Amino acid sequence: MTTDIDLDIKINDKIRINIDEPSRYKVVFLNDDQTPMDFVISLITKLFKHSDDSALSITLEIHEKGSGVVGIYSYEIAEQKSVEATNLSRDSGFPLRIKIEEE
Repeated sequence: MTTDIDLDIKINDKIRINIDEPSRYKVVFLNDDQTPMDFVISLITKLFKHSDDSALSITLEIHEKGSGVVGIYSYEIAEQKSVEATNLSRDSGFPLRIKIEEE
């Protein structure tokens, strides 16, 4: 017994691939009365690779407004940099608080 099955399949649908950029996250330093400005400036220049002028500007913003963005990264990098900055701060005896916010 033979059967003829017509397997004439046509695919006209286009495959669409949507690639979204990964979300970006801000590393935000919060102001406190115990962490010296010189220490904050050194953290911003060494860990977040800012120039001395931009680090001073960010530090003044933190002091005057209560918080300031020190960098914008993918989540993993933002988290790692905030942990490093927190550890350096605690090792130096300062209570600097840092948070991560989605951009």
